[in-house]
Amino acid sequence: MGPSKIKIGIIQSTCSVEVEANLLKAINGIRQAAQEGANIICLQELFTSAYFCDSENYENFRMSEPVPGPTCENLQKLARELQVVIIASLFEKVDAGIHFNTVAVLDADGTYLGKYRKNHIPDDPGFYEKFYFAPGDEGYRVFNTRFGSIGTLVCWDQWYPEAARITSMMGAKILFYPTAIGWAASQKEAVNQEQYEAWLTIQRSHAIANGVHVVAVNRTGHEKNMIFWGGSFVVNPFGKVLYQAPHDREDIHVTEINPGQSDFYRSHWPFMRDRRIDTYQPLLKRYLKS
Repeated sequence: MGPSKIKIGIIQSTCSVEVEANLLKAINGIRQAAQEGANIICLQELFTSAYFCDSENYENFRMSEPVPGPTCENLQKLARELQVVIIASLFEKVDAGIHFNTVAVLDADGTYLGKYRKNHIPDDPGFYEKFYFAPGDEGYRVFNTRFGSIGTLVCWDQWYPEAARITSMMGAKILFYPTAIGWAASQKEAVNQEQYEAWLTIQRSHAIANGVHVVAVNRTGHEKNMIFWGGSFVVNPFGKVLYQAPHDREDIHVTEINPGQSDFYRSHWPFMRDRRIDTYQPLLKRYLKS
């Protein structure tokens, strides 16, 4: 069990095509968040590059790397130096033709605790991730860090209550979602607002249903035809927004939370107790016709 109160650092930034520059920006952001007292620091999805999944281009596979690998090893040294947990989203290469959208979790002593491979892979205009990533093959993961048990999911995973439920049932007290989601530059503002509100609402509902803190860290900035909507946030186990980042600029912020609140909310709102697991078999089917 970790401390009663911990500080969560989120790093919301723009990205360019320059991998080394993106990595340096992330490292500087981690240092700033650590200086401000962060214990666990989460980076956005695929933070070392521009969002390359906007097109199907074989050249982009050159950006992939093993996990653990060079980037992971650099961040392990940083975690050890700063005594912080780092959550890093990477483009993992297993072999030619086998790649994953992967999160590495590094403990505060620099130990590589393991990885989570994104399970839900989108394929939409501007988000052609099925071209690049195989779906996760190692299930859901919980990592026991110096500062408590955390679960990591990634972007498109955040729309699925099943992923949040399973990870929470496995013991996670905080769910982290590294993210890269945005608006098409041609969309109207009303559509933009509706989409963002849906994104925020579904994740707040994960917090409420499971009695856990939820942290989403999204990129910001204009890349080709996409405006990444930022809006990173931290919510408590009853969905209360503790911090919400701006849409249109970079942001490094540290928010104090109390993981012990999970016990309070789960006791007073015993959704876990009242689950009718004997009635959920239909969830194993893709679709049910009447």
